[in-house]
Amino acid sequence: MRGYLVSSISAACAAALVLPLSLTAGAATEADPEREIPGTTRSLPLEPLGPAATDRSFGAVVQGLPRRDVAPFSLLGLVWEDAAAELEGTVEVRTRSLADGTWSAWQQVETHNADHAADPGTEESAAGRVRGSTAPLWVGPSDGVEVRVKRADGSSRPLPEGLRLDLVDPGDGPGADPAPAAGDRAGGGGGDGEEDGTDPGDADGDGTDADADGTDADGTGTTAGPGTGTATTPAPGTVLPALDRGDTEAAAAAGGTLGFDATAAQPHIGPRPAIVTRKGWGADESLREKTFVYTSTVKAAFVHHSATGNNYTCQQAPSVLRSIYRYHTVSSGWRDIGYNFAIDKCGNIYEGRAGGVARPVLGAHTLGFNTNSTGIAVLGTYSSSNPPQAAVTAVAQLTAWKLGLHGVDPKGSVTLVSGGSGKYAKGAKVTLNTIAGHRDGFATDCPGGRLYGQLGTIRSASAALQGR
Repeated sequence: MRGYLVSSISAACAAALVLPLSLTAGAATEADPEREIPGTTRSLPLEPLGPAATDRSFGAVVQGLPRRDVAPFSLLGLVWEDAAAELEGTVEVRTRSLADGTWSAWQQVETHNADHAADPGTEESAAGRVRGSTAPLWVGPSDGVEVRVKRADGSSRPLPEGLRLDLVDPGDGPGADPAPAAGDRAGGGGGDGEEDGTDPGDADGDGTDADADGTDADGTGTTAGPGTGTATTPAPGTVLPALDRGDTEAAAAAGGTLGFDATAAQPHIGPRPAIVTRKGWGADESLREKTFVYTSTVKAAFVHHSATGNNYTCQQAPSVLRSIYRYHTVSSGWRDIGYNFAIDKCGNIYEGRAGGVARPVLGAHTLGFNTNSTGIAVLGTYSSSNPPQAAVTAVAQLTAWKLGLHGVDPKGSVTLVSGGSGKYAKGAKVTLNTIAGHRDGFATDCPGGRLYGQLGTIRSASAALQGR
């Protein structure tokens, strides 16, 4: 059971949703009752607002929250108890900046989020704790909120029962740009020889150490990397350093803690880019399940945008990740953050779901196609905004390495079997590009039209990095 369940959200309260729910900083964990959990999740049940809340530009508001003061938060989303229920409607929010007290304009929250989820029939999908949720929206440090929700035009279907607003405070953690810019990665060199970020004491190659819980001696699940913690050098364990192509190939040939046969990677494998570890972005490891789940290989990479908006700085990216991670685990009830990797607008690459960055970790990013794939989320919303070049370059670098480890050509195609995605029936054999957009496997806008339009460029650049 996750540590976050030992909190003010009791089973009875979660079911009733009568009173505002909260997870307070300092909540104890079962594993270590003395340790404080960074960050908070606070829940506010939505209220019927009625005809008086009708707005000419928006329409009749069915539920929402009047403008109110709240404890500081930076990310929000709507949550409901039945994970199978769809929110067929429109959600808009506005928030008050903690910095200057001004209220934002109304912002729309992406309501279709079920396509980012564990595959049907998996243990994670069937877990009783999984809930329905919108996409999270990053609004930055705020202390006021207002919400309005209406049904979809022409729809008579009621909104999901138990709608609540979850407000996430990411807590204190890393806040500075943690890795070199994307253009500086490929020529790295050196490195610690640890290809997947697991403990070097992992003799059996299963991604765990002697503690058998996926963590190392300091409880982070990461290894100590090079550096002295100065302003120009990452602190130990926070970044897997970039490797040049020779060192990357040598590490793959050596195997070590990869946990799989990497001989197929030769001779086409891209140099490993620098990757900020979970310790580097401040993941609270008590929130996730302790065990890891793997698939047999990685045949494809699905590119996403996080749909959390573009109103963040690269210094805030670790806070954005901590917020998404907390939202995925505490609010949506997933075993861990859904994405295998994330990339910020400056091109910094981050480890996502735990289990080893080189290993085929089963994610919850592309409903129906999580098996034998990896999910990469570019932080932001790229439906009408162009993705920064640094982020596009980083996707190419990451896929050249990650797919290269499994002998996959970034410009090739692959046939995957759908686990049931809404777009493809369960069992359907679907041929996709090995670097695909989320919309290729599900009827969704993700990764946004502007980022999706860059996938051809990404495939070519990724293949070039592999020497193809």
